Amino acid sequence: MTASDFARDFSIEATRPSASEIAQLGEILTPGTSVYVTAIPKAAPNETVGPAVALRRAGLEPVIHIAARRLASADTLKDVLQRLTGEAGVQHLLVIGGDGDAAGIYADALAVIQKGDLRRHGIEEIGIGSYPEGHPRIPTARLEASLDEKIASATAQGLRVNIVTQFSFSGERIIAWLKQLRNSGIKNRVGIGLAGPTSVPALIRYAKRCGVSTSLRGLASGMATSLVGNVGPERIIEMLSASQRELGETRLHYFSFGGVVQTARYASDMAQAGAGQKAAANS
Repeated sequence: MTASDFARDFSIEATRPSASEIAQLGEILTPGTSVYVTAIPKAAPNETVGPAVALRRAGLEPVIHIAARRLASADTLKDVLQRLTGEAGVQHLLVIGGDGDAAGIYADALAVIQKGDLRRHGIEEIGIGSYPEGHPRIPTARLEASLDEKIASATAQGLRVNIVTQFSFSGERIIAWLKQLRNSGIKNRVGIGLAGPTSVPALIRYAKRCGVSTSLRGLASGMATSLVGNVGPERIIEMLSASQRELGETRLHYFSFGGVVQTARYASDMAQAGAGQKAAANS
């Protein structure tokens, strides 16, 4: 499989996308592409409803972040789920812990999965966050145990489960982590987090903010910081495609640090290159 072929299956994250941006996404992306709407600190959970409705109208699949510790109560979760499913036809969520102290009864993502009655509210599939480079505040052993618990709890309720990783700048680390995940018996689809094209200073800023310490050292090296213009994840995609047979079911998941429209164009161009190569080979 070529890198372009591997890049044909992807999802993308958007942070507070405007109506104009969503309209452009509808023109750029293939209908049904998953667009994740992030949970913004200090924003009300129902602020994601408007973008979800607009994405659905644009022919895209809205996937909404639910940040457990930002939910004030069980009623807060119930209300936002009813609006998301009723107004936007949302069936997929990404359930995360969220930063800071718990505002209500949900201490972490597992609590939402266990107590949120997601299936009854029309949710069919959830994503679970994971960290190829580890988490700055959570021990690796706890991360692994928590992943097992979340998958088991969601599966027992009839929810489909996928995994979405934090972004990394190290193809080697991503591949090693995926192999370890598969060897542990977890076969769920993994959305491999990649930073969409943006400037090196911006990538370094986001890497520090998100605790991506291992691959940050390589990105901050003299060679990387000497690059001019925007940097994309082509090298990592090439590495992943070369190891695809060992990695199980995966797709790319782009973080749009350089802007959601620019990232969508990049992802679409990569995917179309693969489609074009396949058509040429079959002609």
